[in-house]
Amino acid sequence: MTTIHEIAPDLFRLSLYVPDFDMQFNHFLIRDDEPLLFHAGLKAMFPELREAVGKLIDPTTLRHVAWSHFESDECGALNDWLQLAPQAQPVCTLVGKLVSVDDFSIRPARGMTADDVLTTGKYRYRFYRSPHIPHGWDAGVLFEETRKTLFCSDLFHHFGNVEPVTTSDLIDPTRRAMQQMEQGPLAGYMPYTRQ
Repeated sequence: MTTIHEIAPDLFRLSLYVPDFDMQFNHFLIRDDEPLLFHAGLKAMFPELREAVGKLIDPTTLRHVAWSHFESDECGALNDWLQLAPQAQPVCTLVGKLVSVDDFSIRPARGMTADDVLTTGKYRYRFYRSPHIPHGWDAGVLFEETRKTLFCSDLFHHFGNVEPVTTSDLIDPTRRAMQQMEQGPLAGYMPYTRQ
């Protein structure tokens, strides 16, 4: 089941918790003149995520589908969203556009470079490259300038079914998650040293 939380005006966290992985898959919908979905999600989760988006907006009016780096949990269902929303455009880094997305996607992506701005109506998103942070040379983040909100992925990884908003420490749970990942087959997913 997808849980929906309005974490700021017009900003919704859509979260699917998977107990087998003890992990949440979070997606963010910005309701604006040109709605933006940050993270298309896994292909298998598309029906449930589409239903959740449909409680907030008409999904066919989606205009932008953005993500931080090219992995299936960020953009596996991209083409499903593009088929549903005929005006939607993928938004990613220029590196992502050139090396992966334009071959994968049914429509060309908007490849953003340093300091590019995406405006959706009331909100402005400035793009910053962040290669390999947390991972992937195509990585980047969007900073929403109106509310001072950073959109990124996997940067502060936590295990568990965590709250949508926190004022507590992010570093220790992230360090524990990284140490846990280092013990299994997904070791090395993020640069990590003990210092």
